[in-house]
Amino acid sequence: MLLTFIILVIIGAAVGWAMLHHGSTWLRRQFATTSGEITYGLVGVAGSFMGYFIGGILGIAAPILLYILAVVGAVLTIYLWRGR
Repeated sequence: MLLTFIILVIIGAAVGWAMLHHGSTWLRRQFATTSGEITYGLVGVAGSFMGYFIGGILGIAAPILLYILAVVGAVLTIYLWRGR
């Protein structure tokens, strides 16, 4: 359980960092602050937990599929949070 928690935090933070630095325009990246990186990371972590546990609720038992859903959940949460 602790390992799953750590993996989900890493997935969410990595997706948040990637969405901030690679999913935005050049001008927006120039003005990215540390607080923006923390915010994107926290939103990504929340999304990864949502994706993982929604997969669990749907009855998906394979851990690799749950982690893939965690990545999808993090990306989708950040995408929707940015107002797209």
